[in-house]
Amino acid sequence: MTRRFLFLTGSTRPDGNTESLARRAADQLSADVEQRWIDLARHPLPEFEDLRHDSDHKRPTEGNARLLLDATLAATDIVIASPLYWYTLSTPVKRYLDHWSGWLRTPGLDFKATLAGRTLWGVTALAHEEQEVADPLIGALNNSAAYMGMRFGGVLLGNGSKPGDVLRDTEALARAKTFFAQEAPFARFPYDRADAAATR
Repeated sequence: MTRRFLFLTGSTRPDGNTESLARRAADQLSADVEQRWIDLARHPLPEFEDLRHDSDHKRPTEGNARLLLDATLAATDIVIASPLYWYTLSTPVKRYLDHWSGWLRTPGLDFKATLAGRTLWGVTALAHEEQEVADPLIGALNNSAAYMGMRFGGVLLGNGSKPGDVLRDTEALARAKTFFAQEAPFARFPYDRADAAATR
């Protein structure tokens, strides 16, 4: 199967550090790998409405919801490029993931089965030198992938605040060169990893 990367940028400013780092990593993909880039801030989704106890969700037939659903279903690799906002995902990205809840409950869509075995990746820029502050963002993506039965390639972290700062982060740029080349394992919830360690 031809690999098709969907890059979803979630910054509220154009050409931010996170997108710059994601593009450096994407530059390393071979020419036969399809790339599609969608800016979530410029293709906003409506606020998610949870209907699970009232009625079925319906497959979107127009607008940004249809665009993002179709792009998600077509991708073999989904890259969430979200800057670290208040130690977690940006609002456009969180709203996109909220819509996964509706797509999971859309009759005939088989959203979870379709995404199972595909790969979720993350890219983020943060202003802290201490990368541990990004753990909530990493956990959100890992656990989402685990719930969906997806692989998780981890999160490429870079340091930067002002636009262009991340391009001076030589360690992040070095990691970007091989980030998408790594083998992504199936995601596991933290308690699954703990149980596995306890049985060894």
